[in-house]
Amino acid sequence: MAAPLLVLGTHNRKKAHELDALLAPLGLALATLADFPDALEVAEEGETFAANAVAKATEQAVHLQQWVLGEDSGLIVDALDGRPGVYSARYSGPDATDESNNRRLLEELEGIPPERRAARYVCHLALSDPEGRVRAECEAACHGRIALSEAGTAGFGYDPLFEIAEYHRTFGELGEAVKSVLSHRSRAAAMLVPSVRELLASGAWK
Repeated sequence: MAAPLLVLGTHNRKKAHELDALLAPLGLALATLADFPDALEVAEEGETFAANAVAKATEQAVHLQQWVLGEDSGLIVDALDGRPGVYSARYSGPDATDESNNRRLLEELEGIPPERRAARYVCHLALSDPEGRVRAECEAACHGRIALSEAGTAGFGYDPLFEIAEYHRTFGELGEAVKSVLSHRSRAAAMLVPSVRELLASGAWK
């Protein structure tokens, strides 16, 4: 019998790669929006990570008639009153890149000392069934601080600037192995797994 299918509701290949590895123990067949040419472009208009993740999951699930995992994540910097927050991916404008976002973040934090550069990555996951009902959701965070300059080439997004204080290294330097244990996304996925196992065991996944 074929493994139950879960669609990761993202076009971001690096996010999908991380989620794929984190959810592998569930034995699901995993796909991404790249596998569905008619997938929706869901507008990220929510004021919270939760609202955006739920929209990505439910709207796409109804459209594709599949189970869909919606994800929204970003960076919250205390010294910037929570920015960039839900605008993390487009912090430097509509044509933002990781590089331009990192430049803007460094510019906005210029002159602020390390002890006042506390930040956290947040990830919200929402799982929708094909009828658009949220069957599981969770949110997790990873605390760190913004380094004075970029370091390392691993990861994506703000990883070259996001420093884990205990290691005195950024996610860009620490690489996938450490990030897969400590990151906001790995922690959220770990919280989600028991709920998915229950759904699979109950026969709800059809």
